[in-house]
Amino acid sequence: MASQNEVDDMIKRIQAAKGVQGLIIIDSEGIPIRTSMDNETTLHYAALISQLTVHAKRVVRELDPSQELEQLRLRSYKHEIIVAPESKYIMIVVQVPEAL
Repeated sequence: MASQNEVDDMIKRIQAAKGVQGLIIIDSEGIPIRTSMDNETTLHYAALISQLTVHAKRVVRELDPSQELEQLRLRSYKHEIIVAPESKYIMIVVQVPEAL
């Protein structure tokens, strides 16, 4: 398991990447643990992405029970949202697609 300093360094590296608008870490219940976004936006993303992640995990398991969801990417003209679910938390990164 990574130390708190390693986690902080990883978060700083992600936030410093070109085009990243925000980073949110939520627990398995969808409750924000860490965020770089305002409270209203954080709660909005947390609620929607936690539900989407539950459904996406279910789809992956139904397609192949030996597999698990590793990453989910959503892209629109305005944003790209990268979702990285782990056993105890979900990391959400919001970035501008043009910056990629």
